[in-house]
Amino acid sequence: MSLTWSELESMPLLDIIGKGETRHTEFKRLVHSPVKIAKSITAFANTEGGIILIGVDDDKRITGIHSEKEMLEMVHDAIKLHIEPDVRIETEVIEYKKRLVLMVIVPESDDKPHYHISSALNGDTLKYEEIRKVYLREDSHNKVASPDKVCLMKSAGDPLKLSFGTNEKMLLGYLEKHSTITAQEFSTLAGIPIQKAMRTLIDLVRSGAIILCTKGQKSYYCLQDA
Repeated sequence: MSLTWSELESMPLLDIIGKGETRHTEFKRLVHSPVKIAKSITAFANTEGGIILIGVDDDKRITGIHSEKEMLEMVHDAIKLHIEPDVRIETEVIEYKKRLVLMVIVPESDDKPHYHISSALNGDTLKYEEIRKVYLREDSHNKVASPDKVCLMKSAGDPLKLSFGTNEKMLLGYLEKHSTITAQEFSTLAGIPIQKAMRTLIDLVRSGAIILCTKGQKSYYCLQDA
């Protein structure tokens, strides 16, 4: 059973390692680049928070780190260069049998979504282009969030203004017969732009009338009591 964030924070190092990698914990033998660890930091910040243990192998062996300074620089460069907006973290170095483990504590953020920023070479223009993705923590993995999920995260702090007109009635009637619908299907059904369709769906999710379900990067909607 996965531990809650509050339970995890108060546990000794060996107890955390003994539980293995979970929704709230990740082990890294080494960090080779800021852009890679930035994925884990954004995933934890966008979900329920978590702890990254650098110097611990996947098989739970404490291998230790060679340079505390180098690892800390990697982590802070990850936040400075590869995450927007900035994520608040805490770090602690723990010694076990003359081996050092860097603990990176990432609380759940109140400023979601945080974007992971990287770059890739465009084969057509031969220029590097910025890539922005939102990662979430699912079980012991970091997964790219669907556009619907990102939209829901963005709307969390906005006041809910929900009208119940023709499109909303059409949607609920459709769901009573077909169980699920995607944003693209609702866009086609109502004859409205995809952005407006998604906004309507997200408002209904926030109101409690429907729920957003995700499978990988695919999202669909269904009735609350389905």
